[in-house]
Amino acid sequence: MNIETTTLYRPVGPEELELIAASGYRGFPPRLPEQPIFYPVLNEEYARQIACEWNVPASGSGYVIRFAVRKSFAEHYPIRTVGNSTHQELWVPAEELPELNRNIVGPLEVIATFTSEQK
Repeated sequence: MNIETTTLYRPVGPEELELIAASGYRGFPPRLPEQPIFYPVLNEEYARQIACEWNVPASGSGYVIRFAVRKSFAEHYPIRTVGNSTHQELWVPAEELPELNRNIVGPLEVIATFTSEQK
């Protein structure tokens, strides 16, 4: 059986990466109460920009996670453009994050690492 997937990216800091590693790279941790939306991004360039410009200044390091999710699941969420045309995200309500995790195909992959020493 061939499952159609969509590739998404998630910029994270070191604390979120630790929680992802604790899951065996199988899912994302629950959102904090002040984080009502989980927003994976649609392209690597935008994920790298967030990791460098937001995660590194906030915590000293940033990482880009690549993952595949069932296309049939991802299609439930409209693509949001939040800046220029490369700034595209899916907005998944925090309460639906467990369902997103169940629709991930394969492991989450760390594909880029950024630190304050690289700046």
